[in-house]
Amino acid sequence: MAAVDVFEQEPVRDGNHPLLAMNNVLCTPHIGYVTREEYEFQFSDVFDQITAFCAGKPINVVNPAVFDSSHARGHS
Repeated sequence: MAAVDVFEQEPVRDGNHPLLAMNNVLCTPHIGYVTREEYEFQFSDVFDQITAFCAGKPINVVNPAVFDSSHARGHS
């Protein structure tokens, strides 16, 4: 048995794709992770990041030095 939501070529449009014909395989269109709770968490987190950035206090920044270098070049 298998559950698959990522395919070598997407989207899967061929109804004759070998995985779709297998009775022991569950195929979803690259959305297997999605739950209501995940969407609420994900969009809440994104909103918080946008709000913080607009307030001039970005959060979850992987490379904060990029902000220092943009200010040094006269960009804001």
